[in-house]
Amino acid sequence: MISPAYCQTMARYNAWQNDGLRKMVGVMSVADLIEDRGAFFGSIFATLNHLLWGDTIWISRFDGGQGPAVPAKDHREITPTPAVWAAERFRMDARVTLWAQSVSAVDLVGDLTWYSDMAGREITRPKALCVMQLFNHQTHHRGQVHAMLTALGLKPNDTDLPFMPE
Repeated sequence: MISPAYCQTMARYNAWQNDGLRKMVGVMSVADLIEDRGAFFGSIFATLNHLLWGDTIWISRFDGGQGPAVPAKDHREITPTPAVWAAERFRMDARVTLWAQSVSAVDLVGDLTWYSDMAGREITRPKALCVMQLFNHQTHHRGQVHAMLTALGLKPNDTDLPFMPE
């Protein structure tokens, strides 16, 4: 279904896209970041926090490392400030990249079982599907952030994979 090369490409893409967002968030006002813009999680900052929380829970299932520091119900507040978010986002991108660089084809075979606080039950799904979920979830919510930034008159990075820097 997917390969280590897919994981490595998507980890690189994720880091590239998040680098652009970190730069934009770093110069934005807190008021612009926390204003409810009608997105699924409301604000740009809440959406970025949700995405960081989701990345943390998924990568912990893949690499066996630490999961989120806050429970699922508090996912929108995983970081208290844009500066803390930027630092944690940088660390998370490095963690995903390290995992992707070490993953083998056999690591992507079989099932993954976990207890989901969000769903309130144990879930079992193919590992490859779960890895695709990690990357698809990132792209989906960054798309929401991109739309909110564009509506503010800002110009986020290009999002097309063929334009990713080598």
